[in-house]
Amino acid sequence: MAGMTSSARPLLNRRLAEFGTTIFAEMSALAVRTGSINLGQGFPDTDGPEEVREAAVRALRDGRGNQYPPGPGIPELRTAVAEHQLRRYGLSYDPDTEVLVTAGATEAIAAALLALLEPGDEVIALEPYYDSYAACIAMAGGKRVPVTLRPHHGEDAGFRLDLDELRDSVTPRTRLLLLNTPHNPTGTVLTRPELAEIARLAVEHDLLVVTDEVYEHLVYDDAEHIPLATFPGMRERTVCISSAGKTFSFTGWKVGWVTAAAPLVTAVRSAKQFLTYVSAGPFQYAVAEALALPGNHFTGFREDLRAKRDLLATGLTEAGFEVFRPRGTYFITTDIARLGEKDGIAFCRALPERCGVVAIPNAVFYDDREAGRTQVRFAFCKRTDTLREAIDRLSDLRKRL
Repeated sequence: MAGMTSSARPLLNRRLAEFGTTIFAEMSALAVRTGSINLGQGFPDTDGPEEVREAAVRALRDGRGNQYPPGPGIPELRTAVAEHQLRRYGLSYDPDTEVLVTAGATEAIAAALLALLEPGDEVIALEPYYDSYAACIAMAGGKRVPVTLRPHHGEDAGFRLDLDELRDSVTPRTRLLLLNTPHNPTGTVLTRPELAEIARLAVEHDLLVVTDEVYEHLVYDDAEHIPLATFPGMRERTVCISSAGKTFSFTGWKVGWVTAAAPLVTAVRSAKQFLTYVSAGPFQYAVAEALALPGNHFTGFREDLRAKRDLLATGLTEAGFEVFRPRGTYFITTDIARLGEKDGIAFCRALPERCGVVAIPNAVFYDDREAGRTQVRFAFCKRTDTLREAIDRLSDLRKRL
C-alpha cells in the first residue's frame, strides 16, 4: 500500500495548490468555538417567506422533485426565471433553450468558466472578488487578471471602478470579463455610464461576459441594478447568473440559474451536466412560486435590509471603524486603520476573543493582499436584535485594543 502514492508529488493538483480552507469555514468555526455573533458569512439568521417554505413542503409531499428533475431544470422554474427577466428588465429569454437551473450561483459560475475558457485564456475580474472566482478560473486553466475597485474616502466614501485601468487590462489573450454587480464585498453598484463603457469595451474586443447578479434585488438609496445584457450588443455575449438564496433568504437550498443566448446556455449546460447533473428538485418548485411573489415583497425585503445597513453602519462608525456605506448587497466593508490596526486577518482572528463578534478580512479577496490589508467586512442580514447585540459588543472595542 505504501508504494501506491509518491511523496515527491503533492496530492492536490497545482491549479488548486494556492487555495486552502475558505476563510468562511475558518471564521464560522471560530464563531461556534467562541460563541460569537457571526457577522462574517453571508447567510440570514431567519428563514424567508412562509409561503415559499410551504411550497417546498408541498412539493415534497406531492412527490414533485423527489427523483431526478430534468437536466436543465423543471419547466416551471425556467418559465418563472424567464418571466422575471422580462418583467423586471425587459429581457426576453426562451425558457426551453435560454434558461438553465444550477446548484446555486457558484456552480453556475464554475460551469460557465469551465465551458467557455481554454487553458491560458485571460479573465478580467473586479478585485476584491468572491473567493470562488479565483478557484473556478484556476480549475478552468485560465489566468485571472484583477482590476481593483479603489476606496474613496470622505463624505461619499465607497469603492469605484477605474475604467481606464479596465481598458488597459484587455490584451489579445483576454477571453472573458467576470463582472459582479451589486458587488460583494464592497457593496458597489455599477452605474449606467460605467456599464455602457464596459459594454462598448466587450463589443470592441469581442469578449464574453459572465455577470454575477445574485444581489440584484438588494440595492439601496438611489442605486439601480441594470443587467449588462440590456446594453446594445451584449445579450448574445453575456451569461447572466442569479440565485434564490440572497433574494428569498433560503441560502441552503442552492437554487441558481443562468440566462443567456441559446448557444451560450448549451455550452454552460455541457459543463454543468458533469458537475451536479441536477439538484434541489423540490426546492425548484418553491423558487418558481417565489419569483412570482408580488412586488411589495421585494420592496419590503429591501427596505428591511436598508434599515439594518444603517443601524450597523452607525454602530461601526461609533465604534471607531471607517465605514464604506454600501449601495447594494448585505455587506459593509470597513477600514480598521482608524483603530490603530494594520492587519485585517489578524484583527478578525482576534475579534471573537476581544468582543464576541466574527467578521471577514477583505484581504483574502485580493490578489494583492496589501490593497485590502486593513479592510474588514461585516454582514447585516441578521435579526435586528442580533445586530444591536453585536454593536453593543463592539462599542468598547477601542478600550479593548
